[in-house]
Amino acid sequence: MTRKIIYCTLLLALASVAAQAQWTDSTHYYIQLSSTNSINRASDKSAYLFNNGLRFSIRKEYISLNLNNNWLYGKQDGTTTNNDYSATLDANFYRSGRRFFYWGLANYNTSLSLNIKNQLLAGAGVAYSFFDNETAYLNLSDGFLFDTSSILVDNRHVDYQTIRNSFRLAYKFVIKSLVVLQGSNFYQPSLRDGKDFNIRLNNDITFQLSRWLNLKAALVYNRVNRTRSENLLFTYGLSFERYF
Repeated sequence: MTRKIIYCTLLLALASVAAQAQWTDSTHYYIQLSSTNSINRASDKSAYLFNNGLRFSIRKEYISLNLNNNWLYGKQDGTTTNNDYSATLDANFYRSGRRFFYWGLANYNTSLSLNIKNQLLAGAGVAYSFFDNETAYLNLSDGFLFDTSSILVDNRHVDYQTIRNSFRLAYKFVIKSLVVLQGSNFYQPSLRDGKDFNIRLNNDITFQLSRWLNLKAALVYNRVNRTRSENLLFTYGLSFERYF
């Protein structure tokens, strides 16, 4: 319950900041609120999944800051299957031309479905964009993250630290200003043990209903090989976005 309160408070606080932001020629603000859900009920069986997210970005000519929060909650036949929260703050530092840039990242995760009690990732790296315009974005990045985690392995509580390589493929394609395909996909192996790796795939398609309102469907896959756990999620719903 405390985590839910913190999450809702963060949503309201950032929404307030965005609402007060002023547009200038050199600074751009972006906020997106999304709620994609799946509900199934038949006879005495029931299942539901709520996937709620917030993204807030500030972008200038040579730097961008991005804050992403996501809370996933699900139940099946009265048993909680998902109570997963993730918060990520990243910064991109661009050079002239914007194709090549440096990045820094801090990420916190807790996940019932992936047997993660607490996980903190922090690090930096480099990235290159093959396309970066209003209708096409394709980016590859690589770097190193320090991982300090508290996890469950075979119902045993394990605390550990490791260094991970973090490889990412990110893309966004806009079709006739009506359909948006985008995704951010990570492969993160430990440098000490090739069998200790994380896979995080997040891809979605959005159909624009109005200037600020969209219909969104998302496919998410996560695997934490050290805990031998994974989840595959398909959700759909609405998203609100606005540029300032």
